[in-house]
This record gives sequence, structure tokens and C-alpha cells, in this order.
Amino acid sequence: MKLNFTKMHGCGNDYIYFNCFNQQVADPEALAIRLSDRHFGIGGDGIVLICPSDVADAKMRMFNADGSEGKMCGNATRCIGKYMYDNGLIDKPEMTLETLSGIKLLKMVAEDGKIVRVTVDMGKAILKPSEIPTKFTGDLAVSVPLDVDGKQYAVTCVSMGNPHCVVFVDEDVETLDLPAIGPSFENHEMFPERINTEFIRVIDDHTLQMRVWERGSGETWACGTGACAAAVAAVLNGYCPKGEDITIHLRGGDLTICYTDEAVFLSGSATTVFEGSVEA
Repeated sequence: MKLNFTKMHGCGNDYIYFNCFNQQVADPEALAIRLSDRHFGIGGDGIVLICPSDVADAKMRMFNADGSEGKMCGNATRCIGKYMYDNGLIDKPEMTLETLSGIKLLKMVAEDGKIVRVTVDMGKAILKPSEIPTKFTGDLAVSVPLDVDGKQYAVTCVSMGNPHCVVFVDEDVETLDLPAIGPSFENHEMFPERINTEFIRVIDDHTLQMRVWERGSGETWACGTGACAAAVAAVLNGYCPKGEDITIHLRGGDLTICYTDEAVFLSGSATTVFEGSVEA
């Protein structure tokens, strides 16, 4: 079977998107593994299915490069908004998207008939350790000690639909050996469903620099839910003010996060790279 796809990215977080309004994708887990390979496949951090929904304008299913299904992906939500508008599946720059983490509201900015920027209402941050989930006790896991391969870290845990462990570091995050330490965080015994880990350097009270190790994908150039978790953690640790825009510098570009009492808002670009077809 030949499947049509669109390669898109949000700040370098690239996925292979399939429009499932007009085609069916069988065995997406295996397809994600095969197509995500950057040498023998199309190349990407995973695949995303844009599906019909009974409760929203569309439904998202996202599969990581290892075939595991993710509950939420902030960068993919923005790209789906752009895809839906640019391809005439919606006729206004606002839409609802069903995800495994609930229904998300997208508001978009169009230029010359194409979407160039999307803001997603990501909902409330989940802070209770047992609901993230982690094995930490209490009502919050803010700057709690964690031993990883014999080294002590102070970590803050947040869920934005996906579980995140945020680590603030003093050194330039670009010098970190993420392929060495990332898997040790991802598979740590304190995280029963594995974990995404963000390593953060505070530049000032409105700016953070971030690198991310994602469960199931390894290091990615950007992570929308991770940027949200980083902003929430920065507020909880007193580095940044609540209710104001925080700029997150990632390897693939910048995201803007605003953490309020009502929700976390994620803003950033969405880019179409190319379209094609592949035999499945």
C-alpha cells in the first residue's frame, strides 16, 4: 500500500504526518520504527496520525521512534493545526484537537493564507508526584535529590500529559554528554513509565536554555511539553515569574511559554518540510 505523508517540524522536532481522513495506516508502531530511521527511512522523531474525531476537529495519535505511543506532543499539535488550515480541513485559524491527554485548543496566526505561528492551551500542569507518575512522595517534587549513576541531582517533576524531570545546571547545557546520561534518567527506577528529561540553564528571569532527552526518541532538537515543564519548574524554583512569557532556547529554535493559574500556554512556529509517498 502506498501512503501519502507530509514531513513537518516545530523548532526541529520533526515528525512524519499522515492524513487519516482519507487513508488508513495499519500497524503504526512498526511503521514509526521503520520510517523514523534517518539512514534507511524518511527520518524523524516519530510519526503522527491526523485522524477524524467525534469530539473535536481532529484527533492526534503520536508514535515515538521506538514505536511507543505518546499521550501528548506540543510541537506536533502546532503542526497539526497548520496542516489542517493550510490544506483546507478547517476554515478558521482556531481548532480543537483530541489527544490522549484531553482536548486542546489551538489559536493560530496566518500570513498569506498559511499558518506561521500557533498557540496551544496545554491545560494545567500536573504536579502531584504519584500522578506524573514518579515514586517521589508528598504533594510536590520540587528540587528533590535524585542519584543517577552515583551523581546527585536536584530534580523537579512535572507532567504536561507526558512525564518530565527538569534538571537545572550551572554549566552550558551544550557541553553535557546527553547520550551518556539521558538513558539513565529515562529508565531510572523512580519513574515507572520512563521519563523525559530537560537540562536547563537559567539565562535570566524570562529566558532559559534547554536540551532534552525524550523517552522513546533520545535527544530531540525541541520538545513542546518539555519546554512547558521547564517553564513550570523555573517558576516553582523561583527563577522566573508566574503569568509572564518565558522564552526557551532549544537547539532547533525558540518556544514561548506562559504558566498561569489556569493553564500553560505554548507558542511557536510550525513548518512544512516536504510531501511525499511511501510504500507501507
